[in-house]
Amino acid sequence: MLGVTWRVWGRIGAAVVAGLLLYASFPPSTCWYLAPIGIAALTLVVRDATRLRGGFGYGLLAGLAFFLPLLPWTGIYVGPVPWLALSAACAIYVGLFGLLARLVSALPGWPLWVATMWTLTEWGRSSFPFGGFPWGRLAFGQADGWYLPLAWLGGAPVVSFAVALTGTVLAALALRLRRRDVPRRALGIITLATVVAIIPVTGVILRTALPAPDDGDRSITVAAIQGSVPRLGLDFNAQRRAVLDNHIRRTEELARAVAAGTAAQPDVVIWPENSSDIDPLRNADAYAEITAAARAVRAPILVGAVLVNDDRTTTNSVIVWDADGPGERHDKKIVQPFGEYLPYRGFFRHFSSYADRAGHFVPGHGDGVVHARPSDGGPAVAIGVATCYEVAFDRAFEDSLRAGAQVLTVPTNNATFGDSDMTYQQLAMSRVRAVEHGRALVVAATTGVSAIVTADGVVRQQTAKFVPAALAAKLPLRTESTPATAMGPLPERVVCVLAAAVAVVAALRRRTAHATRRREQDVVGAPALD
Repeated sequence: MLGVTWRVWGRIGAAVVAGLLLYASFPPSTCWYLAPIGIAALTLVVRDATRLRGGFGYGLLAGLAFFLPLLPWTGIYVGPVPWLALSAACAIYVGLFGLLARLVSALPGWPLWVATMWTLTEWGRSSFPFGGFPWGRLAFGQADGWYLPLAWLGGAPVVSFAVALTGTVLAALALRLRRRDVPRRALGIITLATVVAIIPVTGVILRTALPAPDDGDRSITVAAIQGSVPRLGLDFNAQRRAVLDNHIRRTEELARAVAAGTAAQPDVVIWPENSSDIDPLRNADAYAEITAAARAVRAPILVGAVLVNDDRTTTNSVIVWDADGPGERHDKKIVQPFGEYLPYRGFFRHFSSYADRAGHFVPGHGDGVVHARPSDGGPAVAIGVATCYEVAFDRAFEDSLRAGAQVLTVPTNNATFGDSDMTYQQLAMSRVRAVEHGRALVVAATTGVSAIVTADGVVRQQTAKFVPAALAAKLPLRTESTPATAMGPLPERVVCVLAAAVAVVAALRRRTAHATRRREQDVVGAPALD
């Protein structure tokens, strides 16, 4: 009994270590190579579980060890309950991976099938409930790694699958090294080691297929303004006028630098999400100040604004604002549950005094593109917009690219998450999206980090946090589609359907095997198994 207990404790410890390895692969750490090792460790643990529920339990522990340190920024200003609840909800999906991995681990070719189970459960977490929560997908920890170019081939889901498959094959290699059948062992070791090497090396080779940073149909100069805020936290909105004034002031400084010849004339200026929480369509002063700033800088400004609707709901919008006033706008389509809106508000207010502080935002229904005419009077530029939380979802920029986006932007407000790792995690997502769609991308953040990202995922410029700043770069406009853009969600759907089919086959085989064992025991008069 003592031996069994120590074995169980060993599995528990290994599951926790697996989760911590996954966490350590994410920004601000650049240890991307720890992710496949974490998957390998978790795969070995759940394969060793005696029952399916054991696989779920070990997976749940790994999920908690992964998400608890990854997501503390969600509770910085609202207390630990939302952070713990969200982490637990995400960990359940890793538990489901553990259960499914244990189920299919007896099938021939199990490393492949176990990797598909990761894709299936990652898709589930990114979709359900309340629209899902994709934060923490394996792909988003690979912005500095060899796997990143695979996003050009099949998007974030393919990157996650490649990382998971490397991990499951590593687990198979570890098991093969323990075999005593020397000839078969040697052949298996060579085969598995080759597969482990091929997957990330394929990513390295694909890097040559990525567009060069300056290649495009034509170029424009884009500026990103980081105005910063008077103070961090949920109450920064109480300083709405100061936040707007900060962004106007920094834009006017840029205009003076352009006039003095020390800065390039921008064709488009991008402000962050919530740069004007005063509705400029209803407030005459805000309208006048933003218009004056656009005239001063002699370029259209993409203004992140909160608009109040007639029914008192609000819309998180990005408005193209030029010297003549407001034009096209993108209304944020994927709004954040428990932040921008609160489902079942009457129920959840029993658990937190912050429930009533959640917003009343409603989603928009556009195509994710706004058009801005450059300062030189050239053709209007199609700019794909994914506002803050939207960048985590594949469909946001997929819609933009289908609508003809030539360059991408992620206006974001990180002031409500304090001095946390959230901004670096979000920047990594933006880098994956740039490679996925072969477009230059501009991140404009209220408090940083703002950044200019080229189509190969490289950060060309970035700001420090919590200081007013402006970035400017000449960026190419592109119309060519990457394979990932062309295929859209197809690769993920194919893998998920395959995973579901394999899980059904494994469950039927397991049921048949149990029935056969029961019949055999009945013949010899032994008691039936559980």
